[in-house]
Amino acid sequence: MTNLETIGVERAVLDEATERGISDLLAKAAPLLQGRRFHNIVDLLSLMSDAVDMADDAMIQKLMKAYEEAIGAAWTLGNAARFAANEAATKPTPSLLGLLRTAGDDDVRRGLHFALLFLAVLGRQTRDEPAA
Repeated sequence: MTNLETIGVERAVLDEATERGISDLLAKAAPLLQGRRFHNIVDLLSLMSDAVDMADDAMIQKLMKAYEEAIGAAWTLGNAARFAANEAATKPTPSLLGLLRTAGDDDVRRGLHFALLFLAVLGRQTRDEPAA
């Protein structure tokens, strides 16, 4: 009696290649079943199924908006990094006085202001979090 017969699969229905494929699959899945890791896969599929069941139009729209904003932010950051890297590669390294002159540019000051506000928000969040 083969493994396939013990799980109730009719031999007459299966051709030899299919039977060999199923036997190989069961052999590969055996460590997952023995280590109870297959349960995690089933739990993950169950979680995904629950998410699909809960997804309504409003949730999909919110996810799409968040995705578009994330992609837009990544694209903007990527472009800014490429532009800055190109500028840094083509221009000579400025002196300390040159850096101070650069800080006089409105765009530079606006960027520095944004960066400082961003860091202040991060600092505030770490201060407000309870110690672990």
